Amino acid sequence: MEVIPSTSLLIATSNPGKAHEIKAALDGLAINVKSLCDGKRLNSPTEDADTFIGNARLKALHYARLCDDWTLADDSGLAVDALDGAPGVYSARFAGSDAHDSDNNDKLLHLLADTPTQARTAHFVCALALAHKNRILAQVQGKVSGMILTVARGNNGFGYDPLFYVPMLRRTMAELSAEQKNEISHRGQAVSAMRAKIQDILKR
Repeated sequence: MEVIPSTSLLIATSNPGKAHEIKAALDGLAINVKSLCDGKRLNSPTEDADTFIGNARLKALHYARLCDDWTLADDSGLAVDALDGAPGVYSARFAGSDAHDSDNNDKLLHLLADTPTQARTAHFVCALALAHKNRILAQVQGKVSGMILTVARGNNGFGYDPLFYVPMLRRTMAELSAEQKNEISHRGQAVSAMRAKIQDILKR
C-alpha cells in the first residue's frame, strides 16, 4: 500500500522534555515537526497496553485518527531488574496518577533502599510508532543500560535521569548535555532509527 505523503508530523506528547528531545533529533527533515506542547489540544487515549511498543502504537493511531498529519508517538520508561522490570509502562505514574518526577524518584529510592550496588541494574527503553490515519507506517525501539544511584546527580534531563548512572560515561543522564544524551540514550537511539525510516518514506 502506498504511503500518503505529509508536510507535517505531530509528536504526540505533552511532555516538554520529550518533545524538545525528539524535535531536536528530527531537525533538518523536510517536514514540519510540531507537538502537543505547541497548542494542539486533543483528547488523550487510555494507555492500557502491557508493553512500551503496544502503548506507542495505541497512541500513534489514536492521534492519527484525530488529525491529517503523520503522528509520532513514544512510550518509554525505566525497567529495574531488582523490581522485576518495574516501573516499566507505569514509569510516569509510578507514585500515582498525579505524581511528579520527584515523587517517582523518591518511591524508586525507597523500594531499592536495601538493594546492594551490584544489584541496582536497570535500563531505559523507548518505543516509537509512526502512524497515518488507521495505519502504522513504522515502529522502532531503543535501549540503554545503567545503574540506579542512591542519590540524585545532575540538573539536566527529566524523569529518572538524575538517578540513572551510565557506567561507560561515569555520569548520570542528568549530568549529560542534550547533545551527549541524544547520542547514547534510549530515546536518542529510537529517534535516530525513526528518522532514517522517515527519510526513506519521504524519498518514495
